[in-house]
Amino acid sequence: MPSTDASLLASVDARTKLAGSNKMEILLFSLGTRETFGINVFKVREVSQTPAITKAPNMPFGVEGVLSLRGNIIPVISLAKFIGYQNAGNKFDTMIVTEFNKSTQAFLVDSVDRIIRVDWDKVRAPENIMAAAGTNQNLITAVTELENGKLVSILDVEQILASVVGEPRLPDVPTAQLESDQYIFFVDDSVVARKEITGVLEKMGIKFQQATNGREAWDRLQVLAGRNWVDGECLHDYLKIILVDAEMPEMDGYVLTKLIKSDQRFKGIPVIMHSSLSSNANRAMGSSVGVDSYVAKFDPGVLAETLIPFLQR
Repeated sequence: MPSTDASLLASVDARTKLAGSNKMEILLFSLGTRETFGINVFKVREVSQTPAITKAPNMPFGVEGVLSLRGNIIPVISLAKFIGYQNAGNKFDTMIVTEFNKSTQAFLVDSVDRIIRVDWDKVRAPENIMAAAGTNQNLITAVTELENGKLVSILDVEQILASVVGEPRLPDVPTAQLESDQYIFFVDDSVVARKEITGVLEKMGIKFQQATNGREAWDRLQVLAGRNWVDGECLHDYLKIILVDAEMPEMDGYVLTKLIKSDQRFKGIPVIMHSSLSSNANRAMGSSVGVDSYVAKFDPGVLAETLIPFLQR
């Protein structure tokens, strides 16, 4: 395999056109077992052979060491060890360099297969949950099926990274001055993200409603918007912000945003995209469907700072 597999990761600009199409592209890879795993291409910076890894003392479980990549020191994470494949005798001489949550890290894999394009409505929550060895943390965020019937498990790499580096401490945040019947609606399929958002909103004194995927969110939002309003009231008087994730089973955040922005019942309600995909390309995708602001996971302080101006309007 060449030092960087450009054939797999070319034409990122073309992928920005996926915004609003309810499609995603997944890089398929193996950990040396019969299972096929996947990761969103937008999280992948490059695929290469694994160079020499520098061992370091007191590394978290699953971290093999560090390496220097273009002048930057990044951690190298063994996915096989992390998800409990301790006896796998593979060399794992291929690495997927990822960039999300404003950090860069390398994941060791046995081999990389190809990129596939799938519809988000064909991506579903997993029935059989995989957990990290010795933990109760869910490591598969979604499952989809290939044309030959083989299942692909999409790993929750945000959860894996949070387990390695620890979850961010909730900072002191300002209290929001909202009426008792005003609230925020948020949707995210990640347990880690929902925990962070809930913590921030509770610290700010904001009431909230939530959903775990885009389809569920749209169904619930339609119920909220379908109320019979009186005395000139509207949904905007109560629902102050809609906070959406980008990657979600069944319906992604881009399609959800397009639906919200095309429905006059949500007029004047800002949509903020809260995503681990923090590249300029992803911000452009959000802008193309009408999001009012974009905030990267996982930074509770920045999330609170982003919300405040919209709440004060």
